[in-house]
Amino acid sequence: MVVIRHFQIPKRQLGFLGSSLSSQQQRTFAETASEGKKKGGPLADQDRIFTNLYGRHEWRLKGAVERGDWYKTKEIIEKGPDWIINEIKVSGLRGRGGAAFPTGMKWSYMNKPSDGKPKYLIVNGDEGEPGTCKDREILRHDPHKLLEGCLIAGSAMGACAAYIYIRGEFYNEASSMQVAIAEAYQAGLIGKNACGSGYDFDVFIQRGAGAYICGEETALIESIEGKQGKPRLKPPFPAEIGLFGCPTTVTNVETITVSPAICRRGGAWFASLGRPRNHGTKLFNISGHVNNPCTVEEEVSIPLKELIERHAGGVIGGWDNLLGVIPGGSSTPVIPKSVCDTVLMDFDDLVRVKSAFGTAAVIVMNKQTDIIKAITRLISFYKHESCGQCSPCREGTSWVYKIMTRFVHGQAEIHEIDMLWELTKQIEKHTICFLADCTAWPIQGLIRHFRPEIEARIKSCTKAIST
Repeated sequence: MVVIRHFQIPKRQLGFLGSSLSSQQQRTFAETASEGKKKGGPLADQDRIFTNLYGRHEWRLKGAVERGDWYKTKEIIEKGPDWIINEIKVSGLRGRGGAAFPTGMKWSYMNKPSDGKPKYLIVNGDEGEPGTCKDREILRHDPHKLLEGCLIAGSAMGACAAYIYIRGEFYNEASSMQVAIAEAYQAGLIGKNACGSGYDFDVFIQRGAGAYICGEETALIESIEGKQGKPRLKPPFPAEIGLFGCPTTVTNVETITVSPAICRRGGAWFASLGRPRNHGTKLFNISGHVNNPCTVEEEVSIPLKELIERHAGGVIGGWDNLLGVIPGGSSTPVIPKSVCDTVLMDFDDLVRVKSAFGTAAVIVMNKQTDIIKAITRLISFYKHESCGQCSPCREGTSWVYKIMTRFVHGQAEIHEIDMLWELTKQIEKHTICFLADCTAWPIQGLIRHFRPEIEARIKSCTKAIST
């Protein structure tokens, strides 16, 4: 058994726990700190949350405690659900899985009088979005940070158990997580009387089977219940009727993992990072045509160009060789170099340029990329992963893939570009879940910014055939 008091906690981890600041004072501090910020980053070392992101230190319980995990967890729980939820609200934390819903508000939906049914927390570690590989780093290298987050979030919601749903291909990640759970049970950190707080909380691992659609919260619930992973109609929402017909909150791995640091150091500290409405730190994945593909923790609102050049060694062939970037995972619309020069990596600024922050998985493409073929490959993925429940998705994804294939080979006609745009609008927002939207958005980004390239491909092939 690990005796936690024997370890020395770094002073910078002690934070604001037990602070005498009122909620209004914390909000004022946070607003003052972020007011007028035009950009974020670079992130200072003392503000980092993921201190073992690259697995250079011990990931088991002893190493986790030495880095500041499980520190005063009992005191945090004893402050009560209202205090925890308020700190999360003050922090301005928004979901890190792509939807960006305010986390404090989402947790508060579960904080209501019990009707006798048990409540559950589900942590979504399915992570099937192409280009996104942040949650697996947490599962591998910081499993105890996630477990502590589950306990704190569970206590705020009154949940009796957490189910950590891990993608089937993540064998090493699931193994590390299972070892961490066993250590936490043995040390009395979870289970009966978790951390000596009088609160009982169990944690279970559920392995997926590699279905992208199970990243959708209700499809994930169906999968845990042993059914086909197909999204449910909403309402009712999971907070009312979720897992096994009981109130449930489904949230992302990264979102849960940052909650202990927020509770220890204060919501106002987290809110002081980034611009207003775009607070905190974020794990960014940078892949594609860069010199040093990586996963890095940075401050939200950092300029995209600075993020790529500072952490990924810049674009292969130099910044002027950049063609475009998919900024938030493969489902978000591509943006061209002219936009990349000035855009900030946060929720609001990427919406301004008609893209999305998503999971902050940056896919870089230089001028050696066949952009039409690259987007077609993504559409092939979404076509394959459609569960087939909704006609616009089942039929529409196949049709857009066929048309995109014609564009790749230059076999289409110019007027088909507008036909394809209209087709994506018929697919978008007409289905139960967002998979159809994930098919439509990359194509819309392609047509919006690279229409001349599509037309040039069609004209060159037409000319070649005629001669």
